[in-house]
Amino acid sequence: MTLHCAVQAVRGEFTLDVTLDAAPGEVVAVVGPNGAGKSTLLRSLAGLDACTGDISVGDMDIGGLAPHQRPVAWVPQDGALFPHLSAIDNVAFGIGGRRGRPEAARWLSLLGLKEHIHKRPRQLSGGQAQRVALARALVRRPALLLLDEPMAALDVATRTEARRTLRQHLASYGGVTLLVTHDPVDAATLASRVVALDAGRIVQDASPAHVARAPRTPWLADWMGLNAFRGRASGQAVDLDSGGRLVAADAPLDPAGEVLAVVPAHAVTLSRVQPHGSARNTWPVVVRELVATGSRVRIRCDGHPAVVAEVTADAVADLGLAEGVDAWASTKATEVTVVPL
Repeated sequence: MTLHCAVQAVRGEFTLDVTLDAAPGEVVAVVGPNGAGKSTLLRSLAGLDACTGDISVGDMDIGGLAPHQRPVAWVPQDGALFPHLSAIDNVAFGIGGRRGRPEAARWLSLLGLKEHIHKRPRQLSGGQAQRVALARALVRRPALLLLDEPMAALDVATRTEARRTLRQHLASYGGVTLLVTHDPVDAATLASRVVALDAGRIVQDASPAHVARAPRTPWLADWMGLNAFRGRASGQAVDLDSGGRLVAADAPLDPAGEVLAVVPAHAVTLSRVQPHGSARNTWPVVVRELVATGSRVRIRCDGHPAVVAEVTADAVADLGLAEGVDAWASTKATEVTVVPL
């Protein structure tokens, strides 16, 4: 089943206006800052929120159908399981109640929950409850599967387990999946395509790898662990709107258009004295924040431009980096990717 939608929804001063097509078996990650319209899009497709426009799944126009008439399954953030029902009855609820128990048991078994079918939600772990919610969605054999941050409430270990299970089952699912997520790991491992929303509009539609290489907004760059600076091309450099200039190794740039200069956080080097190496981009900064992420540390620095560097914990200790410390940032011209806007 294919998906085609061209929907508009108005919520106070906010307007969603999205046109999106997806192929059978495609998993599309829907991302964007808070308030961008991600959940509004999913709820509109599910028929839970009013909208105008066209929505079709395969040859079926579903825009005028009630939610229960649509070949759509929706898994909200918290799973929304019935607390008084067992896992098997939660799954069987939408396919005939007790008559649907054999099929419900089959799906729970497929998702590794054979030993838990008679447990109620409070007796399940977060990952197990999320798989029950997924089984309840898949048992209806929907043409369109809508997942609204299905792993947001899970701890790291449970999220890893749930992500692995979800990836296995989406690989054999023939319908279209829209996955709202704030986690770039989800997008990279589960989806073949990223649709980024901002203020109710699509600002980028590309593969996860392309978004990582050339994000079209600063939010996307930060989300992918990148720095992105708006500016104007000037020869082989970019004059940045926020102040400063970055030299790129790309071919001479068209000076007429606005661009985004993108630098991976791991490609930014910090030092306590002005470097004199091969890097063509060097500028003074002040360390403002250090955030540990595993064995790495993300360091936010004020300067022209303000920049995020990602270094090892050993480098932080060796350089004596701390909030308020003066330093120098540098990056090679070959690490600067220029994206026309």
